[in-house]
Amino acid sequence: MSIAELDRIRARLAARPRPVDLAARRARLDGLGADYALPPDVTVEPVSAGGVPAEWTGTDAADPARVVLFLHGGGYMAGSLDSHRHVVARAGREAGARTLALAYRLAPEHPFPAALEDALAGYRFLLDRGIAPERIALAGESAGGGLALATVLSLREAGLPPPRCLWLSSPWVDLTLSGATLDSKAAIDPLLSRAYLAELADAYLAGADPRQALVSPLDGDLAGLPPMLIQVGSAEILLDDALRLARAAGAADVPVSVRIWPHMIHAWHLFHPELEEGRAALAEAGAFIRSRLDGAGPP
Repeated sequence: MSIAELDRIRARLAARPRPVDLAARRARLDGLGADYALPPDVTVEPVSAGGVPAEWTGTDAADPARVVLFLHGGGYMAGSLDSHRHVVARAGREAGARTLALAYRLAPEHPFPAALEDALAGYRFLLDRGIAPERIALAGESAGGGLALATVLSLREAGLPPPRCLWLSSPWVDLTLSGATLDSKAAIDPLLSRAYLAELADAYLAGADPRQALVSPLDGDLAGLPPMLIQVGSAEILLDDALRLARAAGAADVPVSVRIWPHMIHAWHLFHPELEEGRAALAEAGAFIRSRLDGAGPP
């Protein structure tokens, strides 16, 4: 357990509190990613994915027929290609696949359903490029995790084939904010609070019903969804979102694995260059994606 490493990260976060100004908030999250350089063998290629700004990352060892489609976190109001590029690149390396990260539109300028429309456009882009759905893993962190789940529900409604698997890290899947750990873990979560999530939800929803499945997919019909890996830290207020999602998926006969990482904070994967558990969590996700894209295990 890397307590000393985690303590340094907590101290750095405490020294850089979230600003009030939206532009400064976005810059703060981008800065967390900018602290980490990519390994020299990682290639980055900007692309328009069905009209959505995006970028490919990969290495010489990546199988070009396999893709991890990644949706970043940031509460639907922040996050970018810059903030999560190092996470996406490492996840692709562990999975032996290329990655396509989407810069989906953000609230409040672009409320629901803009982000969902962009995620669907990115997925269709992969299909149009000849990537087989059984060779696609759909991944999302925090709000991106909820968006990934909503995307799969939307694909089913549209009659499109689903991805082979889902990897959800610290997923935010209930915008009604009814999870018990929003309060019980509030004192130890250095990144999120109930009040902050309420602000984010209001901006994203812009008056839409927070109980509808495409914004709170915890309440959706999960039957028939692809296998999913859910990763969550024990020190984050979204712990209950992850646990309730695992129960709901299991009750719907979806193959689901949920891993609670002791002491880990929200989105700890961001800090993997200096946090052992961040690297281990990405290795776990990569192994899960490899096994599914190889066709191992139940469909």
